[in-house]
Amino acid sequence: MAESTSLNERADALERRMSDELDVLISKSALFNMADGNLGSVNMASKGGKHQLMDDDPRLPKMPAKPTLLDYFTYRASGINHMLQSASHALNASMPEKTILACLLHDISNAIFIKSDHGYWGAQLIEPYVDEEVTWAVRAHQALRFFPDESAGYAYPEMYIKHFGRDYEPDDYIKEAYKRAREHKWYMTARMITVHDIYSFDPNAVVSWEPFVDIVGRNFKQPEEGLGFDNSPVAHMWRTIRRPTKYL
Repeated sequence: MAESTSLNERADALERRMSDELDVLISKSALFNMADGNLGSVNMASKGGKHQLMDDDPRLPKMPAKPTLLDYFTYRASGINHMLQSASHALNASMPEKTILACLLHDISNAIFIKSDHGYWGAQLIEPYVDEEVTWAVRAHQALRFFPDESAGYAYPEMYIKHFGRDYEPDDYIKEAYKRAREHKWYMTARMITVHDIYSFDPNAVVSWEPFVDIVGRNFKQPEEGLGFDNSPVAHMWRTIRRPTKYL
């Protein structure tokens, strides 16, 4: 316990030093703080005339006033090479555009928001802007990836055995979601996400956004006001990604 406390204290001291170098005070949300094994939000105490951050985080790249999907990938995402590989694999396999878009966006929550239950969060993020089939497929891939379908060309990934152990079993809600998905009319769209997913972890692959510009243009309803400012049910989620350390 003493060692753990010491590590936490050192981490807190580092954060205070980093904050001291800025003109504003940086806070951590409760969710952010739980990733460090702590509960509740963390608010830096006001001092030296500094105020809590209510604008852009100066540590992050500044985003355009009316950000597009590509802007979020450019200024807020990490690990998008995998999604581009997945979409490229689907494109080369002559998949329908909805399937290609679903492959491109299937891990968007991993890249810019939250890892836990990322299929559900990702589907929610894009739901107002894409066809219902795309949203459903992104959500369903969360469960389908844990269950092989040899007839569709999907085996249980060896990577999962390495990551989670040979005896890992998904939670009951994932098992139930899988059963429902198997009977759904769009099952194969979601299944194709998993198929093209497993071939898309090559760190040396050279991919780009360019082949998907027109596909996104035709299938993603970019709001004129910018993502986060269109008064959609998920606009607040995009604003949070834009300014993740805003005090309130």
